[in-house]
Amino acid sequence: MSKQTEQTTASRITLAAPDASLVFVAGSFNDWSTTANPMTSDEQGWWELELDLPPGRYEYKFVVDGAWCCEAGCDRPYNGSEECAPNEFGTMNRVLDVGENE
Repeated sequence: MSKQTEQTTASRITLAAPDASLVFVAGSFNDWSTTANPMTSDEQGWWELELDLPPGRYEYKFVVDGAWCCEAGCDRPYNGSEECAPNEFGTMNRVLDVGENE
């Protein structure tokens, strides 16, 4: 009996946070773990993480030096952006839509 594997898509998440020392991504894809997905940075302060995710809609936030944020230095109330979704704390979560592989 063969086991069918679920297709995944490489999805890149980036953040500009030149003053940050440590950045993680926490979201619906990792049960909102604040330590499961560390990001790496370049010399200009851009942080990056590539995740292999099955198709679906995911919400996430960044944990920058221990503080939750939607974007470094900017966690304003939800404003109707398609890239964001309101959360129960009155702030925004980022949204990542992963499509089917073709």
